Amino acid sequence: MAGNSQRKGSIRKSSKKPTAGSGGRVKRGLEGKGPTPKAKDRPNHKAYKAARQAERSQARPRRKTGGDAEWVAGRNSVVEALRAGIPVSGVYVAEGAERDGRLREAFRLASDQGTSLLEVSRNELDRLTDGAVHQGLAARIPAYEYAHPDDLLVRAQEIGEPPLIVVLDSVTDPRNLGAVVRSAAGFGAHGVVVAERRAAGMTASAWKTSAGAAARLPVAQTVNIVRQLKAYQEAGCMVIGLAADGDVQLPELDLADGPLVVVVGAEGGGLSRLVAETCDQLVSIPMANSLESLNAGVAASVTLYAIARARA
Repeated sequence: MAGNSQRKGSIRKSSKKPTAGSGGRVKRGLEGKGPTPKAKDRPNHKAYKAARQAERSQARPRRKTGGDAEWVAGRNSVVEALRAGIPVSGVYVAEGAERDGRLREAFRLASDQGTSLLEVSRNELDRLTDGAVHQGLAARIPAYEYAHPDDLLVRAQEIGEPPLIVVLDSVTDPRNLGAVVRSAAGFGAHGVVVAERRAAGMTASAWKTSAGAAARLPVAQTVNIVRQLKAYQEAGCMVIGLAADGDVQLPELDLADGPLVVVVGAEGGGLSRLVAETCDQLVSIPMANSLESLNAGVAASVTLYAIARARA
């Protein structure tokens, strides 16, 4: 009969003891521990580690690269690049290229310098060099790694010398840049600064003209020359600009033995107006003929020589 609990089998008997109720013990175990921290705030989470790495990276001045790799095409050009000590990352030779004296010399120089040699098809070499006349031989130069302008001050401080920095304003010829780098290294400067845009960069031509000095002296890039000059002034440097109508002639310069920034303008155009106004002093190089002018490389060499003599 339905509902008759006395009927056999109507009640399931169990040998197990009754379980305890939830009570306070389980309730306490279910209590929350507050809101879950964000991933970037949890030390063991990868987002936390990534955030810390980003903070460390921002604290350090970043080095900039000069864009894409550059190609040097042609047998004479490749040999000259290898002789000049330009940091070639690879020498590429076309399949079936005639083994003349230049090609054998390129192979020997590359082998001596530990530079990789790769054989590719002529069509592939045409593509890599963008259709340049390569004569079956080309070299790849990696993008130059520019220093941060502040690195130059640090370099002078580490050596224990008053900073001497050369800044190029509107110099667009890479050979002039290479010549300035060579003179700066020879006369004890601590680095060269160039503009990031509309200015010469460390190309293969600049490397070659520097005669290896670019491997020893840092070249830095800045977005704004005027702003960087003001930053150097705030760091305690005097800024002089080379100008034909300068107030002081180079032999009479009395700032040579202190922290100094020398600004060199382009041949013909000279210093831009804002750069000239930012300089603490405009200095001229005495010339026998007022119509004569010096290019940026020569002007920088003469000035750095005079400063080196004054410091000695």
